[in-house]
Amino acid sequence: MQSSINSLRSLEQEALQDQQGRKFPYLRLSVTDLCNFSCNYCLPDGCLDHHHSEALTIDEIHRLVEAFTYLGVEKIRLTGGEPTLRHDFADIVRTIRQVPGIKKLAMTTNGYKMDQRVTGWLDAGIDAINVSVDSLDPRAFELITGHNRLREILTGIQKAFDHGLPSIKVNAVAMKGINDDELDVFLEWIRDYPVSIRFIELMQTGNNQEFFQKHHFPGEKIQERLLERGWIRKVRSADAGPALEYCHSDYEGSVGLIMPYSKDFCNDCNRLRVTSLGQLQLCLFAESGIDLRDLLQRDDQQEALVARIRESLKLKEDRHFLDQGWTGGTQSLSQMGG
Repeated sequence: MQSSINSLRSLEQEALQDQQGRKFPYLRLSVTDLCNFSCNYCLPDGCLDHHHSEALTIDEIHRLVEAFTYLGVEKIRLTGGEPTLRHDFADIVRTIRQVPGIKKLAMTTNGYKMDQRVTGWLDAGIDAINVSVDSLDPRAFELITGHNRLREILTGIQKAFDHGLPSIKVNAVAMKGINDDELDVFLEWIRDYPVSIRFIELMQTGNNQEFFQKHHFPGEKIQERLLERGWIRKVRSADAGPALEYCHSDYEGSVGLIMPYSKDFCNDCNRLRVTSLGQLQLCLFAESGIDLRDLLQRDDQQEALVARIRESLKLKEDRHFLDQGWTGGTQSLSQMGG
């Protein structure tokens, strides 16, 4: 595909910034809303409603990425659903890698067949991986996800290290009565292993209210335990996600806490989201998105696309309203990869 960046030469090149002065070097791009796991906190009945066959094409993705990099985005994370369910996932990665300005191309995966596929992802151009591991107990893992695949995921993590990836982030949704007793197990795992564990506070969505009320476990409780044991807060990088990072001199790995219900969580927001259907989401919990897809059809639409993205930023709220029970249009996190 020919580069469409020439059509932007008449525009002023200026990084994205919202009304609160926050800048956005980080884009989370969903490439499908289909997921093949049935995690109890997200899709307990499986993925019954999806638009996998209607997802953005590679050409549309290329034009989208060029526009966002022109506006200062340097880091892109490919999400789903489960992004690797795209048969052309490696081609998507290679296509994005051709766009100048991308400093980091990451992915989030449930780890499905990771032991067989991870080297292909890395060879295509992925340079950072987040993989979901909500429990290190095989029985609890299967209870949470509906799949007995913990062994293949752990093997896949090791294969990524063997292939040269320096570190991996592991996501674990902390849930009361399900895995909230595994902190010591996770910490022992990373004592001599360069993994960054991300404990994610369970978030309420449109379809999990009862589950949320029963199993919500405040991230502050994990934070208190870490501080009591001598863990120290790390300095946050400009393109970092929402996690508060902690390190300890006795551990090779690190710990991140994602606590969306904490005070001032949104102050440092630095990321935007685009759904697999081309909707710009200004917040994970926005009521609706802003359609970009009509401006992804031809290279000569880039100027209008950039203008729409810039104008849309004026609508971004200063915070979400999760603490008031407002979940917006998000029915499940699989809609746009969390």
